[in-house]
Amino acid sequence: MTKKLFTLVCIIAFSSIASAQSIKLRGTIKDSIGNPLELANVIATVQDSGEIESYAITNYEGRYQLDLPKGNTYLLRASFLGYENAEKILTVSEDAENQTYEFTLNQQAAALDDVELIYEMPVTVKGDTIIYNADSFTNGEERKLGDVMKKLPGVEINDDGEIQIEGKTVNKVMVEGKDFFDGDSKLATKNIPADAVDKVEVLRNYNEVDQMRGLGNDQDNIAINIKLKEGKKAFWFGEVTAGAGLGSDFDDENGRYLVHPKLFYYSPKYSINIITDFNNIGEVPFTFRDYFNFTGGFRNFNRGGGTSFNIRESDLGFTTTQNNRANEIEAKFIAANFSYALNPKLDFSGFAILSDNKTNIVNNSITEYIVSGATENTNNVSDTRNQLGMVKFSTKYKPNASFQLDYDVLAKTSKQTEDANTLSIVGGNTNDINENLENKPFSINQNANIYYTLNDKNIFAAQVQYLYQDEDPFYQAAQDSIPFRGLFTVIDPENPADSSSDAFTPLEQSNRYNINQDKNVVSNKFDGKVDYYYVLNNVSNLNVTLGTTYSNQQFDSNIFQILDNNSINNFEDADFNNDISYTFSDVFLGLHYKLKTGQFILTPGMTLHNYGLKNEQLGSEVTTNDWMVLPDVNVVWEIKKSENLRFNYSINANYSDVNDYARGYVFNNYNRLFRGNRNLENSLAHTYNLTYFSFNLFNYTNVSGNINYSRNIDAIKQNTTIEGISQVSSPVNFDSNFPDETISVFGRFSKRIKKIQFALNANLAISNTFNTINQNITESKSFTQNYRASVQSNFRDWPNLEIGYRLIMNDYDNGGREQKFTTQRPYANLDVTFLKDFQLSATWDFYDYSNDMNTVENRYSFFDADLYYQKGESPWEFSVKATNILDTGSINNDSFTDQFNTTSEYFVLPRIVMFVVKYDL
Repeated sequence: MTKKLFTLVCIIAFSSIASAQSIKLRGTIKDSIGNPLELANVIATVQDSGEIESYAITNYEGRYQLDLPKGNTYLLRASFLGYENAEKILTVSEDAENQTYEFTLNQQAAALDDVELIYEMPVTVKGDTIIYNADSFTNGEERKLGDVMKKLPGVEINDDGEIQIEGKTVNKVMVEGKDFFDGDSKLATKNIPADAVDKVEVLRNYNEVDQMRGLGNDQDNIAINIKLKEGKKAFWFGEVTAGAGLGSDFDDENGRYLVHPKLFYYSPKYSINIITDFNNIGEVPFTFRDYFNFTGGFRNFNRGGGTSFNIRESDLGFTTTQNNRANEIEAKFIAANFSYALNPKLDFSGFAILSDNKTNIVNNSITEYIVSGATENTNNVSDTRNQLGMVKFSTKYKPNASFQLDYDVLAKTSKQTEDANTLSIVGGNTNDINENLENKPFSINQNANIYYTLNDKNIFAAQVQYLYQDEDPFYQAAQDSIPFRGLFTVIDPENPADSSSDAFTPLEQSNRYNINQDKNVVSNKFDGKVDYYYVLNNVSNLNVTLGTTYSNQQFDSNIFQILDNNSINNFEDADFNNDISYTFSDVFLGLHYKLKTGQFILTPGMTLHNYGLKNEQLGSEVTTNDWMVLPDVNVVWEIKKSENLRFNYSINANYSDVNDYARGYVFNNYNRLFRGNRNLENSLAHTYNLTYFSFNLFNYTNVSGNINYSRNIDAIKQNTTIEGISQVSSPVNFDSNFPDETISVFGRFSKRIKKIQFALNANLAISNTFNTINQNITESKSFTQNYRASVQSNFRDWPNLEIGYRLIMNDYDNGGREQKFTTQRPYANLDVTFLKDFQLSATWDFYDYSNDMNTVENRYSFFDADLYYQKGESPWEFSVKATNILDTGSINNDSFTDQFNTTSEYFVLPRIVMFVVKYDL
């Protein structure tokens, strides 16, 4: 039914557009000697009002095409940087037919006068920069930067609020050329006011160091720069928002609240951004995922060098929200960002972020264990608190065009706690489990970079990075049943003859088994390298890299039991304690050659590595020393200025950190233990990537896509023993005859026809992996598909509607046990302005979740609506905000691992109605 409705609406929308009374004006733009001008601009404005009616950018043949409604007179203006403008008055009568017109532009001596044309056209493409005029795509209903960005051709906002261009996530957002919380785009999309945005500059192949541009391969680097409207420069602007309301039962003890002040200031010399957010209505400004993914702009040190080695964060299995939804969420958030230009040579910048989220999560899950055949039903209630903080300070010193020095320091600290109660039911047996988790990690990352240009032929770059990280995760699990039954042997010291193989070895008999684990991991990691670039000519250069990575980690852990009388049973056996020192080193020498020939840019290279590993534990030492040559190649085919195809191939040596080498047992959760392997070796991954991008404003069509394939040889996999629902795992290098393979495909197509935008997205991923479970090699396959189609209008004077349909299909095959889950998600968004000063914004999402065996089926929907009132240009705005109007109680989720499949139901916040007041500063 939903598919038919979606198709019908698309047909009606397309038919109504096709039948509109307009003509097509086609032609070419050439220079004075007849050469076509690619990426030239042509714009049609209504002569009486000056309003933009249509625009186009020429293709590689210099061709353009405009749609012009009948019954108007238009001013046509053609322009190209470095050329004089050409204009024409065109009257389109009611009985006019399609027409053609050819423009010829004459070159001018100075192109400076043409710079302003960039700001007149809706879109201008200049080299690797795409400049959007925001007012050409907005209609006044947008509230935040994210609302503006998703209306720009070729730009998408994903479900996490991050900006994606060409399928790649934007990691750097600047405002007026100054970093905005460097390292994440979500804070920008959700906080920068839409009415402050003048231009959006998309910077492809971005490199923030001038003398390094063009020397390496920056195809994966995309940044955006927001240009502010004149009234927002050198003035404080922002907003203060506050609201109060009640939940669906209208008897919330403390009610519902929202307080959200924001303040911004930008001038040529300095900038300040202050963002706060306090609420208990489910809006999470900064999640735990955001915290760990927030790099603060620190670069990937050895990208392209062939080594993959990262210091992992300790994972205690904290419960997380699904799509930022939970039974209760209370968020407190404060962030500040600044930049200051002391003089033209020296800049300072930085930010501070504090976040405190309290979350109550209630879920019911069904977990099916593949090998043992056991099914576990769980009812879980957890209270989680995430207290997060980070501070970054940066400085850039550039006394001249030949020298630049950068220094960054980022400190991160957090305290994460969880109190979880789980009722586990397996085969009619019930186990009441209480888990307490706490982690207080601290890290400080320092980075220094020097760039020096000796002359046009010789360029040097040096980078040094140091990471210090200290973690002390604590875990406690108390349960009625004996844990890990059947996986260990225990001997009663008083009755040695009474031994059994159904209990945790050092465990003593108790009414309630209370097991605890202390753990501490201290990491010191140093990276340093020097790059030398020798520019052979205008189309080629050589790059020599000499560098090293050195890491030392100290890992300590111990497990103990608290007995019924509160005495402590320490697990003294070495199998339940860790005291390990682990050192990893990589000394490497790389050589790359970059050549531009015709439409192709070729960058082949190879890196020689000497790897050294040493782990000291249990009174002995295990060392490894390996030499490897790892090749890589990058090929770019510049088909046209706005169309390219890129290919990357590399072999990567993947190494693990100390967590995989510590031989003593550690807890993953109440029914999973893990122990490292001190003889573990690296794996080799062959990675292939093919990316296509076309930005075609001749026919208003944008296409992007990529294919990734990886083949992991000697993969580091899990050797797992499972008994019932309990399991013990250890990492091993898997037989090279059983490689892990994954292939993923992404594609995006969008087309604008007048005021209607059509979009189609597809994500597909296939994985084939092997593990050893209960001494048997088990093959696991998954095939995930995610499709989305949408139609969106963008009228200035009419109501605007977006309708879409998402289809998610997850196919799992674990050792021959197949399952398929399907989620169908039609959705609609409506924006209506009425009675001049009122605006209604509503969103609706419908979910139809089921599996192929019809054992799981759930239908639910979310409907939110906001009604705004703002009198003319008044700074005051009043609104009524309603979320989960249909009072949906829960959502569903499924997950897949090599050992089990899980289907879960999560309970969510009830209907909430708020009265909100906003004052624009």
